[in-house]
Amino acid sequence: MNNDQALLKPITLAGGLELKNRIWMAPMTRSRADNPENKPFEIHEIYYAQRATAGLIITEGSQVSKEGVGYINTPGIYSEEQVEGWKGVTKAVHEAEGKIFIQIWHVGRISHPDFHDGDLPVAPSAINPNEKSFTPEGFKETVTPKAMTLEEIKQTIQDFKNAGKNAMEAGFDGIEIHSSNGYLLHQFFNGTSNVRTDEYGGSIENRAKILFEIIDALKEVMPEQKIGLRLNPSLNGVFGMTADEETIPTFEYIVKKLNDYDLAYLHLSEPFTDVSDIPYLVSHIAKHFRPLYKGTLVINAGFDQEKGNKVIEDGEADAVAYATHYISNPDLVERFESGAKLAKPDKDTFYTPGEKGYTDYPSLEEIKVG
Repeated sequence: MNNDQALLKPITLAGGLELKNRIWMAPMTRSRADNPENKPFEIHEIYYAQRATAGLIITEGSQVSKEGVGYINTPGIYSEEQVEGWKGVTKAVHEAEGKIFIQIWHVGRISHPDFHDGDLPVAPSAINPNEKSFTPEGFKETVTPKAMTLEEIKQTIQDFKNAGKNAMEAGFDGIEIHSSNGYLLHQFFNGTSNVRTDEYGGSIENRAKILFEIIDALKEVMPEQKIGLRLNPSLNGVFGMTADEETIPTFEYIVKKLNDYDLAYLHLSEPFTDVSDIPYLVSHIAKHFRPLYKGTLVINAGFDQEKGNKVIEDGEADAVAYATHYISNPDLVERFESGAKLAKPDKDTFYTPGEKGYTDYPSLEEIKVG
């Protein structure tokens, strides 16, 4: 196998963080923190350490507050118990010579009163996403959320700041702000989910304001070179999001403004659905946004080995983040190196508690020994 692959070349992020390759592990909700504290424990340590040959691991979304939760058994980053749990994860990954960022997260309206003692989830505006929330009692229809007050917005910014501080205490190499996939920050960006008339609504600049306030707050507790963020510009028809004519201009504004910062990276997703028949959306995200962003650009969604190498060779991205391939192939880097066949994941165990479908996928080395 040709090991002069673009994916296998090292890369150095802003601030000097050296990564051994450009095959990154994308954030994926796995719902294994099935304990009263929603904290990571030994099973998480094993799972992430198994995948430490990735150039960079980005953890599953970790809620910044109790108000930010929207899925069953997701680990948080707001309590002392959770920080202690994550310390075990970062220690295990670092001992395996890996690098790891934590994705910090608030789901906003993609939640349910069952997670909030009967209270409504919060969002930019009181608009039901008409989605389903994965609750302790199974999937339930979402409800019309409560529009956030200015005080609640300021508290949420503080929650992200605290999450960044906690992440540094837990030993992470950095954080990724989850501003994507129809969750809270994305809800602010979009004119169909944000109909506010105050300083956080109306113009593109106002709708993007919360993101930059969060970045500025995080800079007070960590170097900006340890901050990455994720965007999904052409998301439409999933996660309760409906795009409009201002969607791409909004993301163009955000991406250009990010050049004012010296961030670790910008993580973009290609469209989750076919948007080629929607004239105001973009079908090729990396190609469109690469000229607009000066820093390290990471692309995700729908890439195999060949496409991953090509997008880097073409200069449209600097690294590729793989999701489901990393569920069933803990040694994905080694498989790409050797040209070995990839194992297929068991979708039925993506979000179930326990080791099955989580830490029990064998590496090539384990298969040989077995």
